[in-house]
Amino acid sequence: QVQLVESGGGLVQPGGSLRLSCTASGRTFSTDVMEWYQQTPGKQRELVASIDTFSYPNYADSVKGRFSISRDNAKNTVYLQMNSLKPEDTAAYYCHIKFMDIWGQGTLVTVSS
Repeated sequence: QVQLVESGGGLVQPGGSLRLSCTASGRTFSTDVMEWYQQTPGKQRELVASIDTFSYPNYADSVKGRFSISRDNAKNTVYLQMNSLKPEDTAAYYCHIKFMDIWGQGTLVTVSS
């Protein structure tokens, strides 16, 4: 059974940084497109970043230049480095294996002074 476990969320001040991690178990994900979504209460999950099997990234306009997605296939882990955080980045962040449609449990990021 494939499972995704996210970590790294927390409370940070505006302008601060966090790094989220998502580790997969039960599968070697080197051939998977990996994605990070964010969700705020009452809204649908929105894609913020993805990374393909060649480690080519894509970003939502709202996070370009601030967030960076990367992967370490040897560790079965994908990362989301979040810099210059804004209050509007406050959300639950979910890791997703695109073609298997598997989700992690989410990790909460709160940006507040």
